[in-house]
Amino acid sequence: MAASVSKLLAPPRSRHAATSRRFLPPRTSSARSPAGRRVAAPPSSLVPARRVTASCASADRAGSTGTDLAAATEEEELDDGLPFVQLSSDILRTELSLLKDGAPAAGSSLLAALPRRDADGDRLLGETAAYPAAMTALYAACLAGNATEQLWNFTWPAAMAALHPSLLPVAVLGFFTKLVVFAAGPLVGELISSLPRIPAYRYLTVIQAAAHWVSAAMIAYAFTLPRASTAPALLLQPWFAALVASTAVDRLSCVSLGVIAERDFVVQLAGEGRPVALARANATLSRVELLCETAGASIFAVLLSRNDPLTCIRLSCAVSLCALPLLLFLGGAMNRLADGIFDHSAGLGSLQRSEHGSTHTTSAFSIRKKAEEAWATIKHGWTEYLRQPVLPASLAYVLVCFNVALAPGALMTTFLIHHGVSASVLGVFGGSSALMGILATFVVPKLVKELGILKAGAAGLVAQSALLGAAVLVFLTGPVSRQGGLFVFLGLIVASRLGHMAYSVVSLQVVQTGNPVGKAKLIGATEIAVASLAELAMMAVAMVTKDAAHFGWLAALSAASVTVAASLFCAWLANPTDELKRLFPC
Repeated sequence: MAASVSKLLAPPRSRHAATSRRFLPPRTSSARSPAGRRVAAPPSSLVPARRVTASCASADRAGSTGTDLAAATEEEELDDGLPFVQLSSDILRTELSLLKDGAPAAGSSLLAALPRRDADGDRLLGETAAYPAAMTALYAACLAGNATEQLWNFTWPAAMAALHPSLLPVAVLGFFTKLVVFAAGPLVGELISSLPRIPAYRYLTVIQAAAHWVSAAMIAYAFTLPRASTAPALLLQPWFAALVASTAVDRLSCVSLGVIAERDFVVQLAGEGRPVALARANATLSRVELLCETAGASIFAVLLSRNDPLTCIRLSCAVSLCALPLLLFLGGAMNRLADGIFDHSAGLGSLQRSEHGSTHTTSAFSIRKKAEEAWATIKHGWTEYLRQPVLPASLAYVLVCFNVALAPGALMTTFLIHHGVSASVLGVFGGSSALMGILATFVVPKLVKELGILKAGAAGLVAQSALLGAAVLVFLTGPVSRQGGLFVFLGLIVASRLGHMAYSVVSLQVVQTGNPVGKAKLIGATEIAVASLAELAMMAVAMVTKDAAHFGWLAALSAASVTVAASLFCAWLANPTDELKRLFPC
């Protein structure tokens, strides 16, 4: 009777209870989750909780009566065709505890943690470059190329200053170099977009090295000739015309390599939709460039203190010759480590040319057609540049480029040499300026985190403007020939490099984010052309003044241009457009 009542009160049997009971694995020690709870291995088939509960109830009643055993045996025979299901004992115990006291299941907390774990995985993925090994090869290539370039940038102005005590030769070289970059910038951007990336990179590297050697040969030849009595007489020498041409080719190749590395290679190697990885790559490239600037200034100071400028020129050529095979090798290694992604981007330029009506099929020997195509390319580059949604940020960068006097460059080096500054002071000035830039690459991420990327750029511009204004006041109110005034003047310029590099890093990422990849190289080359126009105007002013005694005017114009850049950028932030809010929501 008791058995009959028990059978009446018991819940209906499940067809799968016997099957679950028959294939239950032996009790084993289960693994623990990081939270300390037991987590069972995932079952090969999911079973609803109601079926598992019925299985547990059937298992508890299995030994009650002989009738139950017979029924179980009958169900086992009926369930021979059911699929094999493995259920962990931990799952059964969890379900029993849920029935008894309503405790939450261990699996529920694990499932609740999965979205957070996926979010963490996405965050880590966004911080990692798509091709880290190829990115390392890019850093090595930039290190080798920038080391050669920076050493040469410190060497040739010192050699020109030794040939004639005037700012005019250096200003003329800078003027024509910037003029060529300004005129040919969009053409170069279109050309490198239509060529395979790695061959174009290698060709430009060889062209730059050859131009470097020709420039060094012309300067070495000038030292064998009698000194020119006046600066105009020096400018009319045939070797100076060849020097202008080789320097222009050198600079144009350098600009093209910079566009390829900063607007193409680094973006593709970082990966699409990985802004953190791209920001880190940009910061690393800036540190590499500034590290090379520091090393170049230090090596130049050591060489110039122990040797004459002609020997420094020859040593610079030796460094360039040794770096050339390494650069060619790293270009191929970078493409191999990136699974050949640069082999599939050669057709982009032809697509862009088709957008503005250019064609090369019927104009192989038509000079007029080539001129029309070149003009159409230049117009297309300027049109795309002016249409970009982050134009004020780019224009602010162009205005910063007006600062050619209050920066460690050719004019400043020539001015300091004419004032009798020693080679050690020149080296410390250049090296400390580069070190301040390296410091900026570590400060900028913190500024971006606290202020946002746009406000961080504004802070850099305002700081640079204030420090350069103070440097101009020191220069105009007291003679820099005295050691104290000179050191304060140079110290303020060094401190301003912190703000300069902060805005350079920010503006680069702003322009990269605001423009599509297909137009990045064309817009980047046009931006460099516009920046060259700004430097061209300042070099024209330097040609007019041409005397080191008028350096104060150049310094005042340089500081004023940075002030205008800061005002333009801050006004843009004060009146944001809908497109700006979409691109930079923070």
